[in-house]
Amino acid sequence: MKQVILFSLYVGAGGLIGAVTRYLCTLFFLKYSFSFPAGTFLSNVIGCLIIGIIIQIATGTELLSPEARLFLATGFCGGLTTMSSFVYETSQFINDGEYFHASSYFFLTLTLSFAAFVSGCIIVKLIMRYGGQYGT
Repeated sequence: MKQVILFSLYVGAGGLIGAVTRYLCTLFFLKYSFSFPAGTFLSNVIGCLIIGIIIQIATGTELLSPEARLFLATGFCGGLTTMSSFVYETSQFINDGEYFHASSYFFLTLTLSFAAFVSGCIIVKLIMRYGGQYGT
């Protein structure tokens, strides 16, 4: 039971930092009055890149402890990425009759987030391969 509480604290602390980071990113872009929710968009793409890096490090090495993975992947990236906000903002475009914005936002977010995740995995594989950390 102690371990569950401790692990929950790691996730919670990471989630707090991720959520605050997302909020500050959103505020930054609202300052410039973009009609596109750039803060949410970038949070999703960057979060997917980071989680790709974390997962690749975690599966290819022993550099990250289970606690670090919980803090970074489940906590920070879970708080940073905003699929619920993404769905809400897409539905707002649809409700406002802005179908081009809705479809652009939807497809760009999903496509670039997946590409960022794969890129994170590839980056770590290349670094580890050419940095001499492990073989193919």
